[in-house]
Amino acid sequence: MSEVLRSYIDTYASTTLTDAEFEIVLKAFTFKRLRRKQYLLQEGDVCKFYGFILKGAMRQYSVDVKGTEYVINLGLEESWVGDRESFFMLTASRYNIDAWEDTDLLLITNEDFQRLLETVPAVVTMVRIIDQRYHIATQRRLHSSIAYTARERYEELVNTEPELIQRFPQQMIASYLGISPETLSRIRRQSIER
Repeated sequence: MSEVLRSYIDTYASTTLTDAEFEIVLKAFTFKRLRRKQYLLQEGDVCKFYGFILKGAMRQYSVDVKGTEYVINLGLEESWVGDRESFFMLTASRYNIDAWEDTDLLLITNEDFQRLLETVPAVVTMVRIIDQRYHIATQRRLHSSIAYTARERYEELVNTEPELIQRFPQQMIASYLGISPETLSRIRRQSIER
């Protein structure tokens, strides 16, 4: 399982970690298995760990006073999960993060993360590239939410991240897209009829 993380770092850092560097990386992480619907983080708690998903599916969401869920992020294998603001600022999280499927994770604390940044140059490069891609993806998602129709948002998701549609239920996908489940159902039905 740890080889998945090593390959991920090597790919993003465009380098190959030495065995000694990878030992340092491995010591910074702990393995955690979550059962379906088990929480990694609950609203009001401080995000003490950031997770790298080895296997499974997770969601990050908030819940309003009426009980409506707002899905902020959906994560699958080889993606990171956590509340960045809470993790780095040590503030109470406004989000819940739970496993949608049984999920295997590698978890890292803020302290161990900072130590890796000081000792393993490939991790610094990986984080810089991931942050750039995350910022671009966030910018695109924001633009999509204010400029695209519901159909365009759905079609963009189908084209860019089709596995999300296969792994998460329609209600979660609708929330992630910022549309009602009924609208998503209508869009999907019309797409099939075409």
